[in-house]
Amino acid sequence: MFNNLLQQEYFQNRLVDYIISLATFIIAVLLITILKNFVLKILRTMASKKTSRIDDHFVEVFQEQIKPFINLLYFGAFYLSIYHLNIPVIVEKYLNIIIIALFIFFGVRFILSLISYFLENYWIKKERNATRITVIKGVETFLKIIIWSIAFIILLDNLGIQVSALIAGLGIGGIAIALAAQNILGDLFSYFIIYFDRPFEIGDFIIIDNYMGSIENIGIKTTRIRSLSGEEIIFSNTDLVSSRLRNYKRMQRRRVLFNFGVVYQTTLEQLKEIPTIVTNIIQQVS
Repeated sequence: MFNNLLQQEYFQNRLVDYIISLATFIIAVLLITILKNFVLKILRTMASKKTSRIDDHFVEVFQEQIKPFINLLYFGAFYLSIYHLNIPVIVEKYLNIIIIALFIFFGVRFILSLISYFLENYWIKKERNATRITVIKGVETFLKIIIWSIAFIILLDNLGIQVSALIAGLGIGGIAIALAAQNILGDLFSYFIIYFDRPFEIGDFIIIDNYMGSIENIGIKTTRIRSLSGEEIIFSNTDLVSSRLRNYKRMQRRRVLFNFGVVYQTTLEQLKEIPTIVTNIIQQVS
């Protein structure tokens, strides 16, 4: 009788199939939870040791950051548990779409959480310049936009939408936009070159061609310099990167060449005394 009950069909699946699916899901969730707790226990044990580079803060951050990944594993367990069931085509189609969308969503969240963690703890934490911290957060936002855009394209492709045809249809408009934004993007990339390479910083005194002054602001598109006469000189970042500039703030010592003459009536003995006289004058000034 019990065996007959298990063989009863509901929505094209036997009752035993539903039980197997439920058991598979529960076992998978338990394994994921046990594995998560096991890893956290190891990390806490390592954090308790004085010689370890892992501290309690790292464990707390790790526990917070892996939540998207754990959710991703839970959805994977759900997908695995219903994989062998007979599901109506229309239901299976929409279920696959939902699962793919959730996989992409939680996968992107996990990747972004890793990026945010490393930026916050290994870059921003060591940076004391407020301007550079703002730049790093801007880079983080830029990366998020790029990653979400790629994820959206992957989702469209999995939904059966011809992404290549869509991009080709936008080709002419994309070319026009690219030409219009060429200078802006050039200045933006030059800004990142200035940031990472650091040829100069705010407060440095530089000379570019016939212009000289102190760096006041380094923006995404332009850099502003205050000249000796007081006016503000604005350079595009592309011009600065492609120009030869002299940075005087990083100069440790300066050698200056002075030319001075003597009258023809100067004797040889007086000429020999000139180096000593000049040396004494310089020592008195310094």
